[in-house]
Amino acid sequence: MWQSRRVARLRLALVQHASGLDPAGNRELLGRLTPAGTDLVVFPEAFARDFGDPGSDVSRYAEPVDGPFATEVARVAGERGTTVVVGMFETGDDPDRPFNTLVVRGAAEASYRKIHLYDSFGYRESDRLCAGPVAPALVDVAGFRVGLMTCYDLRFPELARMLVDEGAEVLALPAAWVAGPRKVDHWRTLLRARAIENTVFVAAAAQPGPRYSGHSMIVDPLGDVLAEAGEGDEVLVAEIDRAGLESARRTNPSLANRRL
Repeated sequence: MWQSRRVARLRLALVQHASGLDPAGNRELLGRLTPAGTDLVVFPEAFARDFGDPGSDVSRYAEPVDGPFATEVARVAGERGTTVVVGMFETGDDPDRPFNTLVVRGAAEASYRKIHLYDSFGYRESDRLCAGPVAPALVDVAGFRVGLMTCYDLRFPELARMLVDEGAEVLALPAAWVAGPRKVDHWRTLLRARAIENTVFVAAAAQPGPRYSGHSMIVDPLGDVLAEAGEGDEVLVAEIDRAGLESARRTNPSLANRRL
């Protein structure tokens, strides 16, 4: 068993593509954009339907996690033999303020409601959306433990550490990282920081420019960037392995050296 874990490999794909305002069109994109031959495909935040103009009411586009969008995610994941992580708006107890949710369908199945809402840089996500419970969400994919985060969650290192304490070896982070001064620099810095301080792989799929920042990235546990997109539509593919994770944790045993 230990030997089989040591040689585990995960073939990752990040889909950097804009979602539109038409949910049917976005469902159709899932089939067009999900590559075959992968273990895990990460799409951006709010891919079922874009946020629209700042402050827009998105409640009419919310669905249950067994609704049309998640059903299509499951169909495409099954057809391609992979696991898909992608963002949607989920109906909740407040009909006017849905959840900003990640659905995971395929070889693994889960959902994660975004904890940290984007009340920053002049935006008020909490006016239109409800925050999820403060609880780690993880899935097992191809022998790796994958923790789920969404966009603004990246600015809160406590969540990443909570996921790592629950065994996360990869952090999957869909985002719609709004463009603006310093935003790409913050994005790249924080992704590498979360990878380095937790000695984990980070797989972050962002919506593209011009409205959003693009620069989807796969980062290894020592902070090296394995793949990075530009500002436009792009699909990144990379393979990670457990040997790299274990080597990084021997080189930088910061998790073992913690004093609480």
